[in-house]
Amino acid sequence: MSQSKTAGPEPEGKTTEEEQPRSPREIRLVMIGLVVTMLLAMLDNLIVGTAMPTIVGELGGAEHLSWVVTSYILATAASTPIWGKLGDLYGRKGTFLTSIVIFLVGSALSGLSQNMSELIGFRALQGLGAGGLMVGVMSIMGALVPPRERGKYQGMFAAVMALATVGGPLIGGFITDHLSWRWTFYINLPLGVIALAVVTVTLKLPKVRNNARIDYLGALLLTTGIVSLTLITTWGGQQYAWGSKHIIGLTVLALAALIAFCYVEQRVDEPMLPLSLFRNRNFTMVSIIGFIVGFVMFGSTVFLPLYQQIVQGASATNSGLLLMPMMFGMLVVSLVVGQVVTKTGKYRIFPIIGTVVMTAGMILLSTMGTGTSSFVSACWMIVLGAGMGFLMQITMLLAQNSAELKDMGVASSTATLFRTIGGSFGVALFGALFNNRVADTMKEQLAGKQLPPGGLKDPGQMSPADLRQQPDFLQDAYHHAVSNGMHTVFLWGAGVAVIALAAAVFIREVPLRGAGPGADKPAEPSLEAAAA
Repeated sequence: MSQSKTAGPEPEGKTTEEEQPRSPREIRLVMIGLVVTMLLAMLDNLIVGTAMPTIVGELGGAEHLSWVVTSYILATAASTPIWGKLGDLYGRKGTFLTSIVIFLVGSALSGLSQNMSELIGFRALQGLGAGGLMVGVMSIMGALVPPRERGKYQGMFAAVMALATVGGPLIGGFITDHLSWRWTFYINLPLGVIALAVVTVTLKLPKVRNNARIDYLGALLLTTGIVSLTLITTWGGQQYAWGSKHIIGLTVLALAALIAFCYVEQRVDEPMLPLSLFRNRNFTMVSIIGFIVGFVMFGSTVFLPLYQQIVQGASATNSGLLLMPMMFGMLVVSLVVGQVVTKTGKYRIFPIIGTVVMTAGMILLSTMGTGTSSFVSACWMIVLGAGMGFLMQITMLLAQNSAELKDMGVASSTATLFRTIGGSFGVALFGALFNNRVADTMKEQLAGKQLPPGGLKDPGQMSPADLRQQPDFLQDAYHHAVSNGMHTVFLWGAGVAVIALAAAVFIREVPLRGAGPGADKPAEPSLEAAAA
């Protein structure tokens, strides 16, 4: 790739934003704001989820309950690529601070909601800001720290993920029990103010002025495609049957919008998502791996606590603690991998090892039955977490290293988007497989048995408390049904994980930008050579 793309009349700050050397002290100070912001983004849904029954009890509108979550997810997914592009065009600091402000305004208004309609609308506003939080963190990190040096800091992000997963439900439960549910939203305000203050004071990036026109048509088509895909995975098998006209219509709309988007992006001067990124082999492969990591991770975190509560009798009160083994495996491995990459500059082996270990973890989890002990299931969860620890930060690292510096925001948002969409598909597919297997097993187990007066409650809606009120033979049948459902879910998940392994094999060892031999040379020419 010629250097001419970054020479000549580029907008002020366009190339120097990422090229200025940063002292370790400056990076550490900025990292405080980035870590707090990342914690803010990850905690929100986990905290709010525990308060939903209380919210419905006060505001009413139970029939619209799902939209409190759906509106947030839709706004987040749809805005993610747009925030990334805006950061590339107009500067990362300004767009990042704007996203934080929008998120905080949405949080405050959500806490002030007087009815369910207001809450749904304000949650959408909150999600709009949330779409820029994670992208902003990752793209600023990519601007400040060369890929070769990023392993020194990536452990912090893995730790935040573990803290949010474990602490979110605990904080949400405490707030709901001892304060008002409104504080599940208000708690974002002090954290957000800290993030705003730290980033404003410590982050120094040259101002970017760009006269390029925003690709409004591309943004509209991409948003339509993302929203349609998200609604398919949210509604399919739940609110509407998979073969219903609503799901089929959304599928057609998503395909049409995305095909039109690809057509438009090849004909505009400043595309919303440059399709040329996907000509780079590494970028394409890590996008596939990121999708499958999201697929496996979100699917697992939804169904593992259910198995532990229903079959193993674990308490639901501290549900975040149930995922501690998986988070521990992810955190430790991510820390080790980051340090090794920083010291050696080598990374190709880690996606391969990670996909193998992740597949093995899914296979091991598929063997769990009604007699599996908590210790054994925790060991298998550690294996799965270790596999994801090899992959979580590496996929973002390679996505950013595979893009030109001017496209850092787009690369970060695309990697985030693939993981998000993968998680939506994982939850939807796993949910359909699980519910079907549970229903089939219950029919088999209860054939010829005398059911209680009034029949049996829908197995998919049976809580641990409901189960304890049932006769022993019903409890035993449901334990077997949930175990069989988990077997199906994780066996299918292992099959999907094999696709990630195939993608990992095709990753090439392209030098990372940063310290080490050749660090002063631009990485783009090598990347083009890897794009064949």
